[in-house]
Amino acid sequence: MDKQRENELKIKANLIRQDIIKMIGSAGSGHPGGSLGLTDVFTALYFEVLNQNPKKPMWENRDRLILSNGHIVPVRYASMARAGYFPVSKLKSFRKFNSQLQGHPSIHDFPEMECSSGPLGQGISVAVGLALAARLDNKDYQIYCVMGDGEINEGQCWEAFLLATKEKLSNLTIILDRNNIQIDGTSDEILPLNPLIDKFKAFNFKVISVDGHNFSEIIKACREAKKQKTFQSAGAVKPTMIIAKTIPGKGVSFMEHDHNWHGNAPKGEQITDALNELNKELEVLKQESMKV
Repeated sequence: MDKQRENELKIKANLIRQDIIKMIGSAGSGHPGGSLGLTDVFTALYFEVLNQNPKKPMWENRDRLILSNGHIVPVRYASMARAGYFPVSKLKSFRKFNSQLQGHPSIHDFPEMECSSGPLGQGISVAVGLALAARLDNKDYQIYCVMGDGEINEGQCWEAFLLATKEKLSNLTIILDRNNIQIDGTSDEILPLNPLIDKFKAFNFKVISVDGHNFSEIIKACREAKKQKTFQSAGAVKPTMIIAKTIPGKGVSFMEHDHNWHGNAPKGEQITDALNELNKELEVLKQESMKV
């Protein structure tokens, strides 16, 4: 990726992070930690990876994106708005009565979400089902499923993983947010997951570990995952597990690595401080863009 494009994506990510702070701050509730941490992943998905058409959001041959850890939906709403699915001004309605932008994805209010989610562990089962259905229908689109590392404490996830590899679902790409926290503390404190890479390899996934804040690594991994389809004749096809190592609260220094920001909304001066910090970063990025 050339430096100019990388800088453009960084600017988009910064604006999305500002949207997240404003949305959650205005609503007085929401989940900033994971939303900020996954912003670079969602920026890469919506501006480089997904085969999509914001003007025809239900286009039959679009790639499907399932958000299993539905509580971090602010980052998806903001990414979709910035990508042109709906006006950015609509983000102000987040968590308001009668808004399409509920605190967790709802396909009844917003069909473009692809799947209602909130109860953790269920999104991956939906994604596996969609991948199977696409293969049966001879459809070439890709199924992406974003998950949190805390939710794979759920046994249902591992049943879905077993089926995905048994069926060799090469059209399935899972992106796991490896931020090492959940609502009550760190993953190591609650239920240790390591050696995570070895576990997924043992389940027969193609496993790619990336820096979840490095656009080149994220995009390269997603493209490599799509190449799995080319191994069909060799019988070596596999679903792909991308383990994205992220910093919860990324971009707002007082939120970073702090599990207490998993589900707490910033208030008053916290909102101002967060936006000031992000605006300073934005000015630097704009100056760097002019030099490229």
